[in-house]
Amino acid sequence: MPHKGIYMNENKMLRIRSNIAGALAVIWMGVIFIFSAQNKGESSVVSEGLSDRIVGTAGWLFRLHLSEERLYEIAYAIEFFIRKAAHMTEFAILAILFYIWLGRWQLTRLRRYGIAAGMTILYACSDEFHQLFVEGRAGQISDVAVDGVGALLGLALFLLLQEVMMRVRNKKA
Repeated sequence: MPHKGIYMNENKMLRIRSNIAGALAVIWMGVIFIFSAQNKGESSVVSEGLSDRIVGTAGWLFRLHLSEERLYEIAYAIEFFIRKAAHMTEFAILAILFYIWLGRWQLTRLRRYGIAAGMTILYACSDEFHQLFVEGRAGQISDVAVDGVGALLGLALFLLLQEVMMRVRNKKA
């Protein structure tokens, strides 16, 4: 029978991990809030810059030898997708942090998944409400849907990765 102290150390580590994830979730919500507080022009500069870097890097990696004008056209064409992918990524990270934070309570994986996704979607709703008060921005239900899909996919990938790591660890033992 394992020593009782081993379980106390595991519980202590679980609480520490949970506390760190909770603190990081609060910080991450602040980061999302700051991005959402940018007016339309500031937000566009960020996403356009990212699109330009992605297209420029892809052109260099694949030796496409595209003109500056063509690079700009491609970057402009993908900006919408970059913006939505950024939304999904922001909220996937938040959902994962919520999931880890919820680990301190005795919940099934499915219940933790549902609560973490629900909390993330609620924050997405508040984020879109916040954007109603930012110049040039609009709160859109479609963005809540994109954020929700990001949360669900992020959690699913996190759980899949967790499962794969557990199986690899068990094979080594």
